[in-house]
Amino acid sequence: MHDCPPLSPSQRTPAARPSLRPSGPLPWLTAVVSVFAAVQLAFVVPGSGLAWDETVYVSQVGGNAPPAFFSAPRARGISYLVAPAAALTSSTTALRIYLALLSAGALLLALWIWRKVLPTRVLVGAGALFAGLWPTLFYGPAAMPNLWCALGALAATGWVVRALRGAAGPAETAGAGAAVALVALMRPADGFWLALPLALAVSVVRGRRLPRLCAALVGGLVAGCAPWAAEAYAHYGGLRSRLHRAGEIQGGLGWNFAVDDHLRSLAGRTLCRPCDIGWENPATAVWWVALPLLATGGIVAARRAGRGATALLATATGVSLAVPYLFLVEYAAPRFLLPAYALLAVPVAESVTRLHARARRSRHPAGAAVLTLALAAHLTVQLSVLSHVVRTSHATTTEFAAVAGALNQLGVRPPCVVSGDHAVPVAYYAGCASRQTDGHDASITPATLRDLARRVPTAVLVPEGGAPPPGVGGTRVFSLPAGRGPGPHRTYLLPGPATGRTAATR
Repeated sequence: MHDCPPLSPSQRTPAARPSLRPSGPLPWLTAVVSVFAAVQLAFVVPGSGLAWDETVYVSQVGGNAPPAFFSAPRARGISYLVAPAAALTSSTTALRIYLALLSAGALLLALWIWRKVLPTRVLVGAGALFAGLWPTLFYGPAAMPNLWCALGALAATGWVVRALRGAAGPAETAGAGAAVALVALMRPADGFWLALPLALAVSVVRGRRLPRLCAALVGGLVAGCAPWAAEAYAHYGGLRSRLHRAGEIQGGLGWNFAVDDHLRSLAGRTLCRPCDIGWENPATAVWWVALPLLATGGIVAARRAGRGATALLATATGVSLAVPYLFLVEYAAPRFLLPAYALLAVPVAESVTRLHARARRSRHPAGAAVLTLALAAHLTVQLSVLSHVVRTSHATTTEFAAVAGALNQLGVRPPCVVSGDHAVPVAYYAGCASRQTDGHDASITPATLRDLARRVPTAVLVPEGGAPPPGVGGTRVFSLPAGRGPGPHRTYLLPGPATGRTAATR
C-alpha cells in the first residue's frame, strides 16, 4: 500500500480552513438596508403624523378625509404608491411602517442592479453613504415622492451603465425604461432631467441594441408623464396651461441661484421658502461642501480602476437632477436633492474606498484614524439633525391635530369644510374637506363657500391678529400655544349647521 504524496499548504488550506467570508454583495447590502429600515422604525415612525403635503397625497386615496385640492405641480405617483395601505387603514403608523419597509426593499433592489459594474466595497459604501443622510432617513417612511425619484434614478442609471458595459439585453432595456417611468410618475420634471443625460450617453455609443435602450428611456419618460398630461387636459385647460400654472406656484421658473438656500436648509429646515434665515449651524453643511471634491476624486480613482465611465455617468446624471433645484427654483428643501445624492454616492464611495485602501497600505495609522473619525463625525451630524427634524415635525403635526380636535368640539364634524390658514392639514385631521377662496389652492368662491355653509358645518381659520375674511359670521375663538405649526387661531363658524351644533353643546 502506497502513501499519498503530501499536500502543499495551498492545497490543504481550502479543505482544512474553509472560508467564512460571505460571497457577493448581498449579505453586506442586506445589512445596510436593514439598518436603514431599523433607524426609520425606531426613530422616525413612532408618534409621527402626516405633514401638509402628505395629507394632500394620502387624501386622494385614503378614507380619513375627502380629497384635498390637487395643485398643478403635483403628480399622483406617490398617491398610487400609498394606495394599498391607505385603502386598508387610516392609521398613520401603519402607513409609515409600510413605506419604511418598502423604501428599504427598493433601496436594496436599486443597489443590487449595480452589482455587475461595481466592486462590493464601493457598492456597499455608496449604499451606506446615501442611507446615512438625514433626508434619506426622514423621508424613507414619508408619503413624499422625492426619495422614490432618487431610488428610481439610481436604478435607471445602473441599468444604463450595465448596458454600456456590454450587457445591453432585454433586462437592461426594460429595467431602464421602467425606472425612468417611475421617476416621471412621481415628478415629471425629475423624469426629464434623469432621461436627458442617460439618453445622451446611450446615443453616443454605437451598439446593436442601444437604439432600443434609448427608445426605452424616452418611452419610459412619456409613459410616466402620461397621467399628468392627461389630467392637464381634463382639469387644467391643457398641458401648456398646467405647466404655466405649475411655474407660477413654484415662484416662476428661471435663473434663481439657490445654492446658499440649500446650504442653510441642511440644518434641519424641511422647507426653506422664503429662505431668509441665518446660517444657524455651518457644521451641518461641511459634507455638502466636500461633495464636489469627493466626487471628482472618485472619478479619478474609478478611472484608474477601469470604471471611469461608470463614475462619470453617475456624476453627470446626479448633477443634471440637481441643476433645476440649485439654479431654477427660488426656494430650497433638502428632499429636492435626494436623487442627486443617490447618484453622487457612487463616485464618493469610489473616493472613500480609495482613501481607505491607501491608508491601510500606509505604515502610519494616522490616515486611517482621520478617515474613520471624519466618517463618524459625519454620521453623528446626520443623526443629530434627524433628531431635530423629527421633533419639529412631531410638534407641528400635533398642533394640526389639536386644532382639528377643537374644531370637532365646536361642532365642525364630518361632513364638514375648513378654509383659511393651514386649512389643508387641519381639514385632513378633522375629517373635513378643505376649500380655499384664494392662493395656490383656490377652488371655491367666497359666495359659494357661504352657500355651502348652509348645508354642512364650515369653519374659516384666521391667525391670531389677522384680519377676518369678508362676509363671515358666528365668530368662535380658540387658541393654542404658539409653535411651529398653526399656532393661535380665531375660528369663524359660518352660519349654518356648525353654529347650530355649537349652540346645542353649550
